Amino acid sequence: MARRPLRVVLVDDHEIVLQGLKAILTRFAGDVRVVGEAVDEATAQHVVEALDPDVVLSDVRLRGSSGLDLCRLLVERDPTRKVVLLSAYDDEQYLFQALRAGAAGYLLKRVNGAELVGHLQRVVEGEIVVDPTMAGRAAASAARLQRGEFWPGAHVGLTHRESEVLGLAVAGLSNRAIAGRLVLGEETVKSHLRSIYRKLEVNDRAGAVAVALREGIVN
Repeated sequence: MARRPLRVVLVDDHEIVLQGLKAILTRFAGDVRVVGEAVDEATAQHVVEALDPDVVLSDVRLRGSSGLDLCRLLVERDPTRKVVLLSAYDDEQYLFQALRAGAAGYLLKRVNGAELVGHLQRVVEGEIVVDPTMAGRAAASAARLQRGEFWPGAHVGLTHRESEVLGLAVAGLSNRAIAGRLVLGEETVKSHLRSIYRKLEVNDRAGAVAVALREGIVN
């Protein structure tokens, strides 16, 4: 008996990305069928609830929210929900965050169509899929984290660079001073800080500093 195509909902806040993904998956119509799409978290929740797809394929970053938050909400509502996150970031800390959020997969955007379809099929069969280029590094990082051989902040999902930025913020350095110390652009520092706020679930620099001091995130 022929297997029916997997029913997939796509979530990305860029229309051109959605259209590109649909064009790629159309070539595999016998295996995958895109049944819905959304550009933000709220719409995605409604679409997924209405259509009950086999897999939700979401970008990690969404306008005003994140695919991690969406994944967490969807899995909390239905623990059997399969959510695969598609990302441009090959940092294993993003992978760890995704798995903590309940994701069934974390793939990089350089994946090709055939690989993507194969990964989605494996997810529906009950596997957790990780981009092969990250798997080895992620395993090594997990082992180091278990032994306590990691940077401060790793246990809450901060990358090494984010931990450095947070440490300097706690020390009272301005964005410009942090940029100079780490040889980064000031906009890059601001981007790291926004990511830190999201991961620590705070709204501003003062909140991040308070959490860092309270939780012993920085040395």
